[in-house]
Amino acid sequence: MGWELSKFGKNLCEGSGIGELMDDLGEALAGGGKVRMLGGGQPAHVPEVDAMWRRRMEEIMADPGRFERTLGNYDVPAGNEAFRTALADLFRKEFGWEVTAENFAVTMGGQTAFFFLFNALAGCFEDGTRKKVMLPLLPEYIGYANQSVGSDFFTAIPARLEKTGEHEFKYRVDFDAIDPGDDIAAICVSRPTNPSGNVLTDGEIEQLRVIARQKGIPLIVDNAYGAPFPNVIFSEVTPVWDEGMILTLSLSKIGLPGTRTGIVVASREVCRQVASMTSIVGLANANLGQEILRPLVESGEILRLSKEVVRPFYEERSRQARELFARELDDAIPYFIHRSEGALFLWLWFEDLPIPAKELYQRLKRRGVLVVPSEYFFYGLPDDLDWKHTRECLRVSYTMDPETVEAGIKIIADEVNAIYAGQE
Repeated sequence: MGWELSKFGKNLCEGSGIGELMDDLGEALAGGGKVRMLGGGQPAHVPEVDAMWRRRMEEIMADPGRFERTLGNYDVPAGNEAFRTALADLFRKEFGWEVTAENFAVTMGGQTAFFFLFNALAGCFEDGTRKKVMLPLLPEYIGYANQSVGSDFFTAIPARLEKTGEHEFKYRVDFDAIDPGDDIAAICVSRPTNPSGNVLTDGEIEQLRVIARQKGIPLIVDNAYGAPFPNVIFSEVTPVWDEGMILTLSLSKIGLPGTRTGIVVASREVCRQVASMTSIVGLANANLGQEILRPLVESGEILRLSKEVVRPFYEERSRQARELFARELDDAIPYFIHRSEGALFLWLWFEDLPIPAKELYQRLKRRGVLVVPSEYFFYGLPDDLDWKHTRECLRVSYTMDPETVEAGIKIIADEVNAIYAGQE
């Protein structure tokens, strides 16, 4: 009908990077042609993990009345109490955190958690002031970019680039540039960082905690790929939390994206606020993911599964993908792969790329390979900053079957080799 959209409507209804990514992912997984899907956050189907979910479904079905209650009953907006209690017991026992079930709130996936948190903490206030979310290490997750119900929502600190090998680089936090003013409502990082796979060290997290504490604002840590589950981190890190932090987890990357289950760990007040938003926006959360995972949390099996199965699986997939790029890309090309420290992707930087990454994405799409161009991951920067690095990178997933990944990498390398050879 062509009805006029509000500012809120325009922000959410007129397309986004995350929307394009999920459309590509859905079409590829639905079998729309021979598409090599190397762009999405779809986790791999790890055989031992899939077998675990099948066993849990069989156990739920075998317990009289449990299946019917799981699918047929609403739960409280904060999430199932037994599930939240199990989480509190696990984190108290393993890490000494002073938490109870009231320090946990369940959401319809991690994406929903960030929509709630960002818009509750930042934006326009009753006195007319505006506050933003600070991203201290850009590039950052594509899914944050359009979360605001308003505009001008983020302020971002460009990462420092450090070449650490012939074809390797790493992003570093520029702590000298981090000085939150009164217009900053929160600091937010993902760990591992999506898209680069960078893992902030325990020391870097502590520095950010100190800065946030001094400013009286929360540090939000997106732990979708992190420790202790799904633990797609290829080094040893210590999970940390206190009431000055907000930690988010997700069941997606452990292998349950279809259950849409996110977890917020925060003060009791914040968790009550998240539960209130859930009740208004969606009444309650999905039950199935919580019911599948609860016994594994109660027994601690979720930690073993993450450490002994999930992490080694992705670490090996990362190694294989890096070897393929080293084999297929012309060694003379100035390419650099971010040091692979976690998550499900490789982040490739093609220095002085002759065409924008978005154009490279379109060329690869026409050849049946889906990746994600870097432009979507750089937002919140000053309008007058022209940082060419923002147009020189690709995020490439290695979670599909090895044959698909190898075929896709060969096409990426062939296209990039030709671009540099022709200097278009």
